[in-house]
Amino acid sequence: MRTEVPGYRDQRGPSHTGANRCNKTGSPVCLAPEPGPPPTEPCCHSRVLTALECCAPCDNVSLSCRYQDFHAFDLSGATRVLEWIGDKGVFVAEYENLKKNEILHLILPLRLSVKENQGLFPERDFKVCHGGFSDTSVFDLKHVPDTRLLVTTGLPGSYLHVWQITEDSDVIQAVSTIAVQEKEDSLWPRVAIFSSTTPGVLHGVRLSSLRVVDLESQKTTYTSGVSDSEELSSLQVLDTNTFAFCCASGRLGLVDIRQKWAPSENVSNGRGGPGTAGGRWCAEVGGKVRSPGPSVAILGSNGQLCLLDPRDLCHPVSSVQCLVSAPSPDPELLRVTWAPGLDNCLAISGFDGMVQVYDTTSWDGMGSQVEPLFTHRGHIFLEGNQTDTTPLVTTHTWHPHKPRTLLSAASDASLHVWDWVDMHASS
Repeated sequence: MRTEVPGYRDQRGPSHTGANRCNKTGSPVCLAPEPGPPPTEPCCHSRVLTALECCAPCDNVSLSCRYQDFHAFDLSGATRVLEWIGDKGVFVAEYENLKKNEILHLILPLRLSVKENQGLFPERDFKVCHGGFSDTSVFDLKHVPDTRLLVTTGLPGSYLHVWQITEDSDVIQAVSTIAVQEKEDSLWPRVAIFSSTTPGVLHGVRLSSLRVVDLESQKTTYTSGVSDSEELSSLQVLDTNTFAFCCASGRLGLVDIRQKWAPSENVSNGRGGPGTAGGRWCAEVGGKVRSPGPSVAILGSNGQLCLLDPRDLCHPVSSVQCLVSAPSPDPELLRVTWAPGLDNCLAISGFDGMVQVYDTTSWDGMGSQVEPLFTHRGHIFLEGNQTDTTPLVTTHTWHPHKPRTLLSAASDASLHVWDWVDMHASS
């Protein structure tokens, strides 16, 4: 049992369930929990699916459904947050309105921290390392590198909340707030962290409210200084002096905070870029932003995906249509991420209960439809016979050091860790 401490109490207790999976004939196979001693201090309960393979199409999965490892967990509430701390810990946070929402620092099970499958481990669940409660919904959370501080944002969006991971207990405690300049009932501020000896919090609801606040002194060190009312959809710090912004309209820019506001932007040119397609957009810049080539990916709510070279954001290198069945039902959940350990590989989610992985190597046209390299359907399939509502993937993230391992979460409070196999490379 956990030791209860003031301010935090582990309230978990879901049942440990098995799951069904298709075998080669398409009939269900029961995947019961592994035998062995019960885990200590579980935060959620798991179903461990190891080296699974579906070798023939069926109603639920297809030939692309193949894993080196696949671990399914049940949280007590859905999360839109999957924020790494090191390579063994991750933060999750609930986002419901009108209730206290739990923020948890979880440690991955031991079997997910080793390089190879070494048999059974006594601890098969995530362990709660720290926890706390927020009075507001948590839509995003950022860990401040090399500190014990966290910054959260959500609705209502009047303030960012700063938290500290305590050293002498398992509590995540609130320590301060950062006032948001533009307060709007339906919009929440986007946030990113400048990491340095004096960390800065980049945040804003619209371009006009973009600013950097020193985390310690809470003094404003940078503002956009413009009256532009474009709504932001994502912010990303690229280095100590540069950040990227993406607006909901698909407007994208790179900003140097050492200079007065003069971003390098993707001005619409009618060539099928984000500004001409409508819908809502999000973006991510890959780790090789200073290298030549398309390291900027921008994803639209209709499944359009554009790749851009940061040296020339006005002319997309390619613009493709991803294989999505319908526009996103909740564009706030759109997510595109570059794989940190693989070249030309990215993942998308937010359209349904799936996460799709794409290889961008051969993309060179405008308007063509592309097939995913791998599709994770687990959030739909594992709960397919137990719920009337198809879960929607709320977020996903790549493992920082395991090239083909991802974490994904869905609206049914499921949390999956999966290591996919590139069948094209292995064939």
